[in-house]
Amino acid sequence: TMLYLIPRYATNISWKNASALFKRSPSIKMTNNRPSSDMAAFREKLKESKHLVVLTGAGVSAESGVPTFRGAGGYWRTYQAMDLATPEAFHSNPSLVWEFYHYRREVMGSKNPNPAHQAIAQCEQWMKKENKRVVVITQNIDELHTRAGTQNLVELHGNLFKTRCLKCGNIEVNRDSPICEALRGKGAPEPDSKGANIPRENLPRCKKPGCGGLLRPHVIWFGESLEERVLDAAFQELDDCDLCLVVGTSSIVYPAAMFAPQVAARGVPVAEFNLETTPATQQLGGHGFFFSGPCGSTIPEALKPF
Repeated sequence: TMLYLIPRYATNISWKNASALFKRSPSIKMTNNRPSSDMAAFREKLKESKHLVVLTGAGVSAESGVPTFRGAGGYWRTYQAMDLATPEAFHSNPSLVWEFYHYRREVMGSKNPNPAHQAIAQCEQWMKKENKRVVVITQNIDELHTRAGTQNLVELHGNLFKTRCLKCGNIEVNRDSPICEALRGKGAPEPDSKGANIPRENLPRCKKPGCGGLLRPHVIWFGESLEERVLDAAFQELDDCDLCLVVGTSSIVYPAAMFAPQVAARGVPVAEFNLETTPATQQLGGHGFFFSGPCGSTIPEALKPF
């Protein structure tokens, strides 16, 4: 059977991005062949690989204690990410949205890369010595891959520590803590916490001479398009890879949810590392792999040097 992979909720895909995806991969084969859980067989594929792509999602960060704001208990105050990570929410209440992102920025001070992040970065290093390429394509915005030492990184959804000016469009790294004085001590996550209602003029502002425009987090919000150059970079790596890993991603946020099935459809082995199966699992085919368990346990074993 052929399945036209229509997003169940296309949260991070525009019609422009969707069109590009369907042109590249118009149909995905569903298969009854179960992916293998043979680690030795996977290790043989890794040994042969010359171009490895690792797709990562929130599950990797969750093992470092990073809040995901999804699912049962995944709330900041009484909100989930989909309530606040939208252009409409920012337009309506920029103070509340900045409180949310200020909390997320500040909480990262106590979070560190876990063994999965470290093993992926170390794999890039030892494969590089053999003139092989490893690229991480992540949906995460928390910089934990960079802190672990990953160098070839495509950040699909932006970066928590970058800002974009709504007036002049300037994008820059910003690790100020707090990002502005008015947010100092704000952003408490408890359900009974009250909004700070910070006036717009006191929210983070562009420091370019003569500008002073309102800043927003440089992240992709629900309903927004991915940056074309970022999506192109991801496609190039996916087109060229000879082995693909899917690590800690739910495979329901588009367009990333289509990446692994798209790679599997051209006969490239795809190995999924997750706590449980996802919509992508049944599309990996007989040459795919599935390894259940915490990424911090499975990934170091899978990617250790030969």
